[in-house]
Amino acid sequence: MLIGGMGLAAVAGVVGPAAIPSPAASFRHHRFQHGVASGDPLPGAVVIWTRVSPTLDARPGSGLGDPVEVTWEVSTDEDFTRIVRSGVVTTDVRSDHTVKIDVDGLLPGRSYLYRFVSGPDVSPVGRTRTAPAPGAIPARLRFGVVSCSNWQAGWFSAYRHLAERGDLDAVVHLGDYLYEYQPGKYTHGHDWDDVRHHEPPHETVTLADYRVRHAQYKTDPDLQALHAAVPFVVTWDDHEVADGWFPGGAFEHQPDEGSFEDRRWAAQRAYDEWMPVRLSGTAVAGDGADIHRHLQFGDLADLTMLDLRGHRDQRLEVDDPRTHAADRSLTGPAQHAWLVDTLRTSTARWKLVGNPVMIAPMLMPPRPSAEEIAVRRTTDPMAWGPAQPNTDTWDGYPADRRRLLEAIGADDVDGVVFLSGDVHTAWANEVEGADGRPVAAEFVCASVTSNNVDDFMGTSPRTVSLAMEEAIVTLNPHVRFVNLDDHGYCVLEVTPERLLMEWWAISDRTDPGAGTRRLAARALRPGSARILTV
Repeated sequence: MLIGGMGLAAVAGVVGPAAIPSPAASFRHHRFQHGVASGDPLPGAVVIWTRVSPTLDARPGSGLGDPVEVTWEVSTDEDFTRIVRSGVVTTDVRSDHTVKIDVDGLLPGRSYLYRFVSGPDVSPVGRTRTAPAPGAIPARLRFGVVSCSNWQAGWFSAYRHLAERGDLDAVVHLGDYLYEYQPGKYTHGHDWDDVRHHEPPHETVTLADYRVRHAQYKTDPDLQALHAAVPFVVTWDDHEVADGWFPGGAFEHQPDEGSFEDRRWAAQRAYDEWMPVRLSGTAVAGDGADIHRHLQFGDLADLTMLDLRGHRDQRLEVDDPRTHAADRSLTGPAQHAWLVDTLRTSTARWKLVGNPVMIAPMLMPPRPSAEEIAVRRTTDPMAWGPAQPNTDTWDGYPADRRRLLEAIGADDVDGVVFLSGDVHTAWANEVEGADGRPVAAEFVCASVTSNNVDDFMGTSPRTVSLAMEEAIVTLNPHVRFVNLDDHGYCVLEVTPERLLMEWWAISDRTDPGAGTRRLAARALRPGSARILTV
């Protein structure tokens, strides 16, 4: 697809390593080493982002480097002769030399090119697109959907394949954009078998640590290409801070790592600085902590992004009687009320909900112990037996889920589709109300690289999992598709007549040149939450 006369390959191609000369190759430091990105498209605005390295020693997280001026430009053509918006900002160590601009005054439903200039250097060129005008019903929207991208577990080929498509309006990232672990922890399949190592070489705890980790992820050429090709709409799950976190702590946080409140602040500040997202309603990099928000794509689709970590009550064990307490919440009362009101008042045909953890109830059938352990580790942990849910998901907050589904069913809010991540596996679920009638659908994307069942078991794909999948569907008839082994990405196509979810699998996460194939597709028709096989 051409963009102002320039193909996507040309736009994406400028973000590869060849576009950023290394000091050894060029004998000159280049200021834009972490690419460009855009996000949170509105009908007349979009966030654009970059990071400037003004000197060789001004590395991410270093606290070094003088303030530097950066010019930003948004254009309708690749030569930047028709610049529609521009400005000059100053960045410094207080924001880790990142730049984040909320560009307004744009036209709805339009593609734009953007870039940054600092000193002698011009950034890679990025492509972005604004949302359709209010009330518009476009013929089609298409979103990439991804989650769980662990640097150490493999290469980000899924991002490359999405970047090469050239037909996406946005990418929805459902969380675990990065991981906090040290090298050798929760990696390719065994604790000694990293595909590539994290920096810094220890678990991230301080603000400098999180800045370095974000910077490392944004050196990946496939991730840079995707960020430069299409705007992102993101939310966080747990690994952006620490495994299993809630406002008061986390599984992975230890007493010798200091205050968890300080760690959470550091992680969220770095996220705010390094991601093209409006936190706390502003695109000025700082320490925003509120990420739930609502984006509209005309009257065809809404996209409501949830925060299911920052407001939840502490997770309980499966046998804790307090699990069913009426006042326990995954969303927090304020976010829950906002979500219900957003769904009730939406005029969109399709109401998409970015939902980091699974909402459909799930029971796991008895299996041999090795298989049980693999699924427990993959789904963190999806427990076994008819009365043992995964309490890290909505299953651990049943009263909160019941209130939400009752509100959807009572008001006949149709077209609700939960887009979920977290569990590293692929699912299509009908989400049933109290009367057993589906009131919403749920599509769960597999991981980009993070371990799934065959990785944990050390078995060849599809040798053990087929029997496990059959047993899951037997016990959970609302599950219309499940795949426990493949890594990859999803593509969601939204039209007035149909919503279509495609699961795409990469051939090998340890191969930077991995291929891709379509794994499955499921569809919905307006007015029905019944999932169709296509």
